[in-house]
Amino acid sequence: RARAHARRAPRAPPSASTFCDRPWRAMSAAGAAASGAAVRAVRKVMPAPPRHWVGDGFHVFPVLNQLAFTPEVSPWLMFDYAAPKEFGPAKGKRRGVGQHPHRGFETVTIAFQGEVEHADSVGNRDVIGPGDVQWMTAGRGIVHEEFHSDRFSEAGGTFEMAQLWLNLPAKDKMTKPRYQPILAKDIPEVELSGGNAVRLIAGEYGGKKGPARLHSPVELFDIQLKTKGEAAHIALPEGHNAIVFVRKGEVLVGEEGKERVLGPQATALMGREGSLRLVGSEKNSQVLLLAGEPTNEPIAAQGPMVMNTQEQLRKAFDDFYSGKFGR
Repeated sequence: RARAHARRAPRAPPSASTFCDRPWRAMSAAGAAASGAAVRAVRKVMPAPPRHWVGDGFHVFPVLNQLAFTPEVSPWLMFDYAAPKEFGPAKGKRRGVGQHPHRGFETVTIAFQGEVEHADSVGNRDVIGPGDVQWMTAGRGIVHEEFHSDRFSEAGGTFEMAQLWLNLPAKDKMTKPRYQPILAKDIPEVELSGGNAVRLIAGEYGGKKGPARLHSPVELFDIQLKTKGEAAHIALPEGHNAIVFVRKGEVLVGEEGKERVLGPQATALMGREGSLRLVGSEKNSQVLLLAGEPTNEPIAAQGPMVMNTQEQLRKAFDDFYSGKFGR
């Protein structure tokens, strides 16, 4: 909800990249370890980038930085993370981002602390709180706004959230806009060894399935590494990109003896083969895992629109300015 939508326009990225009805599922973590499956290598580590403001409500790290809107992170496009920040009471003032359009992709907003309020041009209005998720499919076009909720604004407090942009396959870019409210209580959790756990926002793991309805194979896991030194093995489908982001604490990622250390707000881009191995080097470390099947399609992006060609981008802006979004 409150996120990176109204952001500076990204530079044009290079070419790269009906619901998905074929099954995709990962083997269990125990199965991965028992089979001696290879561990995904660390391709690249990115330290925490400088923060910037999105509107006046979201002080964010642009997590993917220079890799945003590139094939290296496909099907994900962008990731903004607002680390915990104290906001004082603001009676009568709305902090956030006013109305702005989107076409051709999905926005996923995760509230960790505080509340985010969403409203859009097709009539959806909602507030999410800690642990909740808003999954908005812009599709053929939507206009929305996102703010701190009135209740949070009046009381003040600690605010923490993430917003992700997820690409739509070319065949689904002009799908009907849709909004999915996903409450914390509806997100299944899979227990791992040593007290570690995975919340499944999207994708399948350990015989459970996340509630998000998807257009392509994607995994979005909120991982709690509660026990210091206890390895978590997360099996992912072969060929899927995988991005590891540390929200809190410190994490070792990669094959034993060849691990890389990730501190708060650092990110690792992983190889596409093998299982994911994570070890919390601090108790109660927290990780957000973004994974998915690359679209392998051209990406044409400008500001709030993400299509496949420059011609489609021009049409998107023409349609917006002629009032055709949100219908």
